[in-house]
Amino acid sequence: MKRLAYSLIPCLLITLITIHSDPAMAFSGEGRLSECAVDTNCVLVEWEVSEVKKSYEDLLGIASQLPRTKVLEQTNNYWHAVVRSLVFRFPDDLEILQIPNEKVIQVRSASRVGVSDLGVNKKRVDSLYNQL
Repeated sequence: MKRLAYSLIPCLLITLITIHSDPAMAFSGEGRLSECAVDTNCVLVEWEVSEVKKSYEDLLGIASQLPRTKVLEQTNNYWHAVVRSLVFRFPDDLEILQIPNEKVIQVRSASRVGVSDLGVNKKRVDSLYNQL
C-alpha cells in the first residue's frame, strides 16, 4: 500500500505543475484582456490614466527591464512577454493592453504552471504600478 501511495504522489505533483502550461494569449481580440480562469495564479487589473499613450510606453519600458523577461509580441496597443522565475524557471505570461478611447491600461500576469503562484503575479503587477 505504501508503494502505491509513493508512486501516486509524484504523478499528482506532475499533474498540478503542468496545469495551464500553454501560453496565456489572453488578448481576446475584442479590445480587452481575458478574465483570469484561476484566481490563485493570475491577476488582471485595469488602471485609469490621464495620458494613456505615455503611461503605456512608460509601462513597457519598466516591464521590459524585469529580470528574465522575453518579449513575445509587441504592437501599438498590446505587449506580451514571458517572465521566468529565478530558481525553477517557471514561465508566467505578462500582458499589457492600452485602450485609448477609454483612457485605460489593462495588465494581466498569469502562471502557466500550477494552480498557485504564491502571490508572485500580484506582487509583479503591484510593483509595475508603483514604478509607473
